[in-house]
Amino acid sequence: MSVALPPAQGGEIIDTVAVAQAGLKDGSGGFWRDVFRRIRRNPTAWIGAAIVVLFLLVAALAPILAPYPETALPGAKFITPTYIPGPGELPQFPLGLDRFGGDVLSKLIWGAQASLMVGVISTAMGLVGGMLLGLLAGTFGGWVDTIIMRFVDIILSVPNLLLAVSIAAILGQTPFAVMIAIGASQVPIFARLLRASMLQQRSSDYVLSAQTLGLGRGRITMSHVLPNAIGPVIVQGTLTLATAVIDAAALSFLGLGGGRPETAEWGRMLTYAQAELAIAPWLAFLPGICIAVTALGFTLFGEALREAMDPRTRAR
Repeated sequence: MSVALPPAQGGEIIDTVAVAQAGLKDGSGGFWRDVFRRIRRNPTAWIGAAIVVLFLLVAALAPILAPYPETALPGAKFITPTYIPGPGELPQFPLGLDRFGGDVLSKLIWGAQASLMVGVISTAMGLVGGMLLGLLAGTFGGWVDTIIMRFVDIILSVPNLLLAVSIAAILGQTPFAVMIAIGASQVPIFARLLRASMLQQRSSDYVLSAQTLGLGRGRITMSHVLPNAIGPVIVQGTLTLATAVIDAAALSFLGLGGGRPETAEWGRMLTYAQAELAIAPWLAFLPGICIAVTALGFTLFGEALREAMDPRTRAR
């Protein structure tokens, strides 16, 4: 439904709904263009993006880049109870071998793929679940909002890692259980963030104007409120990827990721490196560095994105 106002100075009729929608589209487009412009000017964003892209490429091209298959043990004959060849000692194994005779370089490359899969899938689960709860709470309000937020508060009262460990232990020691555990621990974060952002948008002038013009709640929410409220959720999703990589390594370190001892996964590599620290410290240093650098890349890019979308810094 549109309402025609009296003719303007030029004599043409103004459709207020069309004008409002055009303004929203132009403002939204201008906002995202400004965000991308600010990101391009931020050296922190470039560093974070470079790390993330490198991580994604290594994970995607693991079958090509890795010298040996994921569970292969090509150096088993070189391993003794008191000696494990280290980086540079054998030309065919540039980063040395692990206790089982596996090529450390190959396992690091395959571990990137495993970490990417767990991080992306678990974050997607948490994002979808949290957005559904936040969307319901922010749209209907009232008793629906109260019930959902009390449920979210109960989950938030349990530390994330403890909740993830409990869920993974109940579901079994499998990679899929780890994904569900990490995703479930992230649901409250996205739910509260989207709800708060939607409540802020609902008090905006364009929402009040749309309600005055008779637009339904569903159309206002899906066409205007949600697109304008989803920005902080995207930023949080980028930052949560870093947490997901760390949590996945932590759960695997605790033995909840399943798989065989020679399975290529950064957290599992740390688990079996504990007993070899005296004679092969690189077995702990190398996967630890990979975890830290990957998490740093997602964090730097996420912080740059948050800063680019923050109204307080955009006004400077």
